[in-house]
Amino acid sequence: MYAAGLRIELRIRGVRSLKEKRRVVKPILVDLHRNLGASVAETAHQDSWQRCEIGVAVVASAPGELDRRIDAIRRRLDEYEVDVLSITEAYLEET
Repeated sequence: MYAAGLRIELRIRGVRSLKEKRRVVKPILVDLHRNLGASVAETAHQDSWQRCEIGVAVVASAPGELDRRIDAIRRRLDEYEVDVLSITEAYLEET
C-alpha cells in the first residue's frame, strides 16, 4: 500500500464573503472525492474569505499509480477559479 497526504493552500479569486467562498470550495472538495477518489477536507482558514487550506489523502496499490493520482489532483485544481499558493506532500512509508 502506498499513501500520501497533501496540504494545499489556495487563494480564491473574486469572493467577497464566506458564503461566496463556500460556493467555490465545496465543488472542489466534492470533485476531488467523487472523480479522483481522494479523501478531502477543508483544514484551515475557514473564517478567511480568500484563503483556503485543504487536506487530501490518496491511497494506491503501486507507487506509479500514487504519482498519477497526485498529478491528476494538481491538474484538476487548475480548472477552478483559484490560485494554488503551495502544495506540501507527505508520504506514508512502510515499516
